[in-house]
Amino acid sequence: MSRAGYVPAAAPTSETATEARSVNNHVRQLRSELGWSQADLAQRLDVSRQTINAIETGKYDPSLPLAFKLARLFGRTIETIFEPGEE
Repeated sequence: MSRAGYVPAAAPTSETATEARSVNNHVRQLRSELGWSQADLAQRLDVSRQTINAIETGKYDPSLPLAFKLARLFGRTIETIFEPGEE
């Protein structure tokens, strides 16, 4: 069944996949220093544990609002949590 006006998203190219991994983060380290599990951090941020796992493993870059929430929670700047990766 086709929906009018629906256009399927293009499959990611290898260039897009590379760009998605262009940010490194210190979320796992900061979380561990506080003795929190992924579930603990997820609850404090009102996101799923899977979201925290995806951020920590570099499979997902958080939205800007979520990055700000992480920075506030850890008492750091966004720049000290997230940094550009190698291109």
